[in-house]
Amino acid sequence: MAGRIEDYALIGDMQTAALVCRDGTADWLCLPRFDSHAAFSGLLGTEEHGFWRVGPAHPSGAAPPPADRRRYRGDSLVLESEWDTPRGTVRLIDFMPPRDGAPQLIRIVEGVSGRVPMRSALRMRFSYGRVVPWVHKVGDRTVAVAGPDSVWLDTTADTFGKDLTTYADFTVSPGERVAFTISWQPSHREPPALPDPEGSLAATEEFWREWVEHCTYHGPYRDAVVRSLITLKALTYAPTGGIVAAPTTSLPEDIGGSRNWDYRFTWLRDAAITLSSLLRTGYREEARAWREWLLRAVAGDPENLQIMYGIAGERELGEAELPWLPGYENSRPVRIGNGAANQLQLDVYGETIEALHLAHMTGLARNDYASLLQLRLIGYLEDHWNEPDEGIWEVRGPRRHFVHSKVMAWVAVDRTIKLIESGEVDGPLERWRELREDIHRDVCEKGYDKERNTFTQSYGSPELDASLLLIPQVGFLPPDDKRVIGTIEAIQRELSTPDGFVLRYPTTGDEAGVDGLPGDEGAFLACSFWLADDLAMIGRVDEARQLFEKLLALRNDLGLLAEEWDPRLQRQVGNFPQAFSHVPLIDTALRLTASSAFGG
Repeated sequence: MAGRIEDYALIGDMQTAALVCRDGTADWLCLPRFDSHAAFSGLLGTEEHGFWRVGPAHPSGAAPPPADRRRYRGDSLVLESEWDTPRGTVRLIDFMPPRDGAPQLIRIVEGVSGRVPMRSALRMRFSYGRVVPWVHKVGDRTVAVAGPDSVWLDTTADTFGKDLTTYADFTVSPGERVAFTISWQPSHREPPALPDPEGSLAATEEFWREWVEHCTYHGPYRDAVVRSLITLKALTYAPTGGIVAAPTTSLPEDIGGSRNWDYRFTWLRDAAITLSSLLRTGYREEARAWREWLLRAVAGDPENLQIMYGIAGERELGEAELPWLPGYENSRPVRIGNGAANQLQLDVYGETIEALHLAHMTGLARNDYASLLQLRLIGYLEDHWNEPDEGIWEVRGPRRHFVHSKVMAWVAVDRTIKLIESGEVDGPLERWRELREDIHRDVCEKGYDKERNTFTQSYGSPELDASLLLIPQVGFLPPDDKRVIGTIEAIQRELSTPDGFVLRYPTTGDEAGVDGLPGDEGAFLACSFWLADDLAMIGRVDEARQLFEKLLALRNDLGLLAEEWDPRLQRQVGNFPQAFSHVPLIDTALRLTASSAFGG
């Protein structure tokens, strides 16, 4: 059975990622890319669907207990897990080296004290647990082959097969190290090169050490910020610069429910806000790579901007269900692909243009096509901003005039006007100034409830929406505007959980609500960080800091966050780890640090 979502650690090579549980089980790994078919799908099913466990051997053959301790080695993605057993202490080092050839998952067992019996159990199952490969020996190497895939196991330990699983039983003494490496290779190619586990470990640690040195944030929350930045870097597909929202699919927002989605794609919204955090903490190269990814993805058809793309810019992300997987804790269906790719979400124009604007303002080298793209996007918005859409939360109910979508349309126009005013490009300045004013007036007249002194989720609706917290952050209205303060207080009053975290919007249990889906969901962590940001902006800095530190306490022991927090079950839910949670963590830390610096 899979562990709790927060029981997992992330390791990755910036092209794919694995999740490793506290007991030393790798339950999720897609090869060779984030969005490839999974070779370990135990996270969404059972051990029959693929896993790799390394840990202290139990006389009965049972799985090892959870590790007594685990941590990342310094500021890296090298995971260490340690067990104290009656026979001694043993350490497991897990990592995926930044790719130079075949993708590899390396596991090094190190004896610390005593003599500890160990077991490795590897069960490869391709195509999301459906395909049992042909496993055989090629010299001293073990290879699992099925269709286009092959995975090669290299180790100095003796291995044997039983019950369609490859085992190794061995004992480690103090200072002794036994390494295991799996390498993926297309099955028609020559075998991958023999691995060098120790050399790869040293190179991986050096890679992360050098990368973290570029971080320009040195405030009181540095550890949390750096761990979030490392996580965002791990979610970046290095060959293209695309950033996945999460490395997983179908981890439920509601345990046992149907709110299960595939997040292994690049959402323009998520990627744009990730770009913002990277730029503000010193990572210009990642920002440049994302801008180039964007220009390639949108090239030739900017008027039909999708809300998400594949990590190489693919447009077709058709959604399908995998009925042979029972789902995480029986949360069905398990989905791959994402049908929301074809939705109309007008806010992504604002987020994309805001990201391009920030890149320009922070001195990223000018790109003429980026400026041209910005003008073409505004040309589209000029004709379509007043249409209803599915909004930031990708509702599967009827389209509405969502206030946040209109606000972000205003942002897109506002930032483009500033680009023209800077003299970088030419455009119909007066016409677009009028457009900016028209959108602003429309939102303030139709999206604001005067009696309750709050903006609402959509025109004519009494419901609230946490995305309204972004109104002062994007500059639509100043923080001291009574309408902003009223909105913040209304969201605190009506969308907060008993422990003070924030729901995206009201859900309706068994009935389909505004999002067209039955069931409930947890507190949305990004929205809770937004509330902390807003509280700081309106001068309630101590309250903001208290909320921020409560949010930090929700992270698992390794500093990782899923998408949501279930206040009833007191556990993380949703895909994991989630870029859309770690980005606002960074942003709020920066704001609180600035507030402290100026005596807030």
